[in-house]
Amino acid sequence: MIWQDFVFMIGSGLSIVFLAPTLRDAAANVPLATSAPSMVIGGVYAFTFATLGMTFSAAGALATCVMWTLISFFRAPESPYNASNAVGSAPHRIDLFATDARYWIRRKRRRNEVPLESYATDGSAPRFSLGAD
Repeated sequence: MIWQDFVFMIGSGLSIVFLAPTLRDAAANVPLATSAPSMVIGGVYAFTFATLGMTFSAAGALATCVMWTLISFFRAPESPYNASNAVGSAPHRIDLFATDARYWIRRKRRRNEVPLESYATDGSAPRFSLGAD
């Protein structure tokens, strides 16, 4: 085992540590123009290190490739697996919140108002008596 194998493996391990928050953040959007080339480069490095007999470096590069693959699946803006696409962009979410708030306030105001026709003024209101007639 040569020492360079461990150096490359540690470098790959650090890149995984630095990429983990991006994968965990549901609001992160990483363009495919960034994640796809990084994924391919990680795969090429893994293959190259494996053919050179640098097993640890190959494993680290493969793990980095897998991490970029997951990021491209779950954090690309146009990915159907990206959870932040369900609601839309920040301005869209603010607009949706404002619309919902206006609707809720209008409903609340209407609920507290008693419509005029609910008052019986024509003598058709039911009469209650406590004693015998």
